Amino acid sequence: MADPKGFLTTGREVAETRPVAERVRDWNEVQVPGSLLPIISKQAGRCMDCGIPFCHNGCPLGNLIPEWNDYAYREDWSAAQERLHATNNFPEFTGRLCPAPCEAACVLGINQPPVTIKNVEVSIIDKAWDGGDVRPQVPERLSGKTAAVIGSGPAGLAAAQQLTRAGHTVVVYERADRIGGLLRYGIPEFKMEKRHINRRIEQMRAEGTKFRTGIEIGRDLTATDLRKRFDAVVIAAGATTARDLPVPGRELNGVHQAMEYLPLANKVVEGDFVAPPITAEGKHVVVIGGGDTGADCVGTAHRQGAASVTQLEIMPKPGEERNAGQPWPTFPMLYKVTSAHEEGGERVYSVSTTHFEGDEDGNVQFLHLVEVEFVEGRLTQKPGTERKIPAQLVTLAMGFTGTDVENGLVAQFGLELDERGNIARDADFATNVDGVFVAGDAGRGQSLIVWAIAEGRSAARGVDRHLTGASSLPAPIRPTDRALTV
Repeated sequence: MADPKGFLTTGREVAETRPVAERVRDWNEVQVPGSLLPIISKQAGRCMDCGIPFCHNGCPLGNLIPEWNDYAYREDWSAAQERLHATNNFPEFTGRLCPAPCEAACVLGINQPPVTIKNVEVSIIDKAWDGGDVRPQVPERLSGKTAAVIGSGPAGLAAAQQLTRAGHTVVVYERADRIGGLLRYGIPEFKMEKRHINRRIEQMRAEGTKFRTGIEIGRDLTATDLRKRFDAVVIAAGATTARDLPVPGRELNGVHQAMEYLPLANKVVEGDFVAPPITAEGKHVVVIGGGDTGADCVGTAHRQGAASVTQLEIMPKPGEERNAGQPWPTFPMLYKVTSAHEEGGERVYSVSTTHFEGDEDGNVQFLHLVEVEFVEGRLTQKPGTERKIPAQLVTLAMGFTGTDVENGLVAQFGLELDERGNIARDADFATNVDGVFVAGDAGRGQSLIVWAIAEGRSAARGVDRHLTGASSLPAPIRPTDRALTV
């Protein structure tokens, strides 16, 4: 156990963020560099080393949280990173981006603020990189088997790294111009600087993984050709079909999907553009959707110099405490203030967009909305609550409905879909096509980064068994697992 009395004597402290006036002028991560170093050992010491560590079940990866908390408390950073990597290929990603269902399941959180598990996690891995403890793990021998991975998001990268380390020859195909999927172009730099992706890619290259960018399977390379070249295929193409808003005025200039808007801002940081083709500068911006992607649009608009930013959510404002329907240790839907929300803007709940209004040149100028409420279990418009707000740039951040079926990938492979429109798979993450597997959002539907990595690791085990008849690779989850999240 870390500190037997730590949970009684030490209060919860989190990473310090840079002043708003400073950080909205750049794209660097919002946390103050090094702010965790003086406090993280004591924060790790708050872990109670519970007899039944519910944080394990709260985390889809089954992270060994009490173990690496103990090592972090003792400042044995080398041992801590070994325990961390035992279950998670990319803790620097999850430590920055995961909403931490593990913290929601922390036993201390029943009646006190939970352990800052994410902060401990990211501190351990950052120290490991700085100290040179993260090294390539080159397989001792090659199996002679080959595998292709379609998609380079967290699920694809996790599957590829596991299969490479098992001795297989792995090629990752990515349709974008850089590796990383939504980690690269969907997550703003202020949430995770892309140097973290770059050094993992270099580690994977050193281990033997090969990467091919600018190739879309189904269009640039057919499924038939891919199956001829490889012994197994892992589809980790994500759930990239965005939910649309079919209301009058949707066709106006200035109304964009979030994943049309956010990647362009990231490309500016990458040096591809001097200024983004879609910008919020000087505009009244409306973000439709109250989730994390919507918050990313809010923070991006602030940095581009928006005149105002308004975020709309059709559901009521969540409470700040758990309700009876979301008891510990489930992951509760609570009111959350992200770093982007700290930077300004207005959040409006229980409203629905009725239509957009444009000018004579076809540019959006106003958004018309109406308040809604639940009546007999259904959202219903409230008469007399219609109004309009300025809107010269609108981003739709309403989630995703499934994997892309337009590019031919699903049809060319002959894949079956489940009732939700995701690629169907069995307990080994295998599809109905022999030798073809699916991991991440393409099979699960839109979900969290921690689920994507867990699925990539589990699918790799299924592929390894298919190629060799057995596998020593870990499989943290089954396709039907839901852990303690809701």
